[in-house]
Amino acid sequence: NQKVSAIVINVDPSQVQAGLETAKTAGVPVFGMDAGATPLLVTNVTASANYYRDKLGFSVEGFWGDPPMFSIVMRDGLRVMLNQVGPGDKIHPNGGYDGRFSVYCSVNDADAMHTEASANGADIVCPPDDMPYMMREFSVRDPDGHLLAFGHDITPKGAANG
Repeated sequence: NQKVSAIVINVDPSQVQAGLETAKTAGVPVFGMDAGATPLLVTNVTASANYYRDKLGFSVEGFWGDPPMFSIVMRDGLRVMLNQVGPGDKIHPNGGYDGRFSVYCSVNDADAMHTEASANGADIVCPPDDMPYMMREFSVRDPDGHLLAFGHDITPKGAANG
């Protein structure tokens, strides 16, 4: 008989509260953790947040500062923090280093996400493709050159990863 002494929750943030309440009722000590947030440096936080909203379907959770210097955008539990640099400051996106991603987003259907992003006029860098590491993914570039990949697992049922 195994005794549970803690529960770690790493799910959609909308499900965290229900899990915490269930554990409390059961007398189990808990802490909640969501997927975190990816910070990106941007030259214009308003323009960047609008791109994520209009082209990629994120919601803008808010702007901070007067004038705005920080924003959080969110889609399906994924948060991206947008932090505006000062005038004249340089940004060095990962995409400038041999096409490396700044953000990798796990989605349930990369093809559907690609169709939506394409229809919205997102800057598609690579269309959906099956990768040797068993992900089907596509990538987009944001206004500051950050590459974002959206992918889903294509590992055959019953096959081991790795």
